[in-house]
Amino acid sequence: MKKYNFDEIVDRTGTDCIKWDALPRFFGSADVLPLWVADTDFRTPDFIMEAIRNRMNHDILGYTFRGEAFYDSIVQWVRKRHGWDIDREWITFSPGVVSAITVAILSLTARGEKVVVQPPVYFPFFTSVRGSGRKMTENPLKLTGCRYYFDMEDLERKVDSNTRMLLLCNPHNPGGMVWKREELEVLEAFCRKHALTVVSDEIHSDLVFSGNRHIPWATVSEESRMNSIVCMSPSKTFNLAGLATSFTIIPNHKVRKRFNQMMETLHILTGNIPGKVALEAAYTSGEEWLSQMMDYLDGNYRFLESFFKERLPKVRIIRPEATYLVWLDFREYGMNDKKLSRLLAEKGRVGLNNGARFGTGGEGFQRINIGCPRSVLAEALNRIKAAFDPL
Repeated sequence: MKKYNFDEIVDRTGTDCIKWDALPRFFGSADVLPLWVADTDFRTPDFIMEAIRNRMNHDILGYTFRGEAFYDSIVQWVRKRHGWDIDREWITFSPGVVSAITVAILSLTARGEKVVVQPPVYFPFFTSVRGSGRKMTENPLKLTGCRYYFDMEDLERKVDSNTRMLLLCNPHNPGGMVWKREELEVLEAFCRKHALTVVSDEIHSDLVFSGNRHIPWATVSEESRMNSIVCMSPSKTFNLAGLATSFTIIPNHKVRKRFNQMMETLHILTGNIPGKVALEAAYTSGEEWLSQMMDYLDGNYRFLESFFKERLPKVRIIRPEATYLVWLDFREYGMNDKKLSRLLAEKGRVGLNNGARFGTGGEGFQRINIGCPRSVLAEALNRIKAAFDPL
């Protein structure tokens, strides 16, 4: 069995990499250690790179289509990883999960109708709703202890006859929750009662830590299966975000037809050759690599948890059940969000995501990406401590 090296530091500067090369634009200086953008600093797996190189050795890069290998690899991966038997016909390509969410909103709701989001949550949800001319209904999650929960009482108060859709982040970004079946069942009963279509962002579904199990939204009930769009991608799992390749799983033929018509109208169904090849290689050969990466990420999280507990105990950690993103609670320091981010970037020379961007409930938090070599994480944490020591 091959042993992969996640301690290796790979220089990404000079590649037009957002995380590293765009630091002056977002943080005012290149002298910042970036643990913000949600991709990893691990090498894209060798078996994926080899498959891409083999295909790119052909000297013509003309129009192409996704053959049966593309669909078969998805069907088999979803069955093995999540215990969900899907049909090939349910799968539709999308250049990204956010693109799919926006298309779902455009194709299944009308201008002026309401879409529910549950902040703090992945902030492109907000632009997908507002940019589509829909009204956003916020149903903030409840933070109890060190975990978030659905606030069903608040949801009941806010949903009305003009509400058509709910956007679910499953597993959750930035909180890292893997929603339990009983939680999803309660939410499903509510959505069924109010005839809400659920668009479930499951891009982090492969990145689940031991002791937790991802439940695809469409497997909760027959009703959830027939009133849902599930969005998945290998991009977070295998560090392929630059290849703009994801897919949706839509069991309901009528819903799928409307979604596909909008995709065709926008002319974004074509995709690209390297993305297709990478997905097939990832889902065919990626299990061992993923297992080793998750072990490494678990070690990174334990290192971070121990560091804050021993050296910065005023920072509370929302323990992730999935993802390589960790939600840090700095509220005990009593700073506003701008001052907090400025302290981290200017004094600590560390670039994190400002929690306020994730909407209601994100104030006073920062999101850190631990998908990096441990030596880089250690340096970042030491810089954070140095910035907060004088306070």
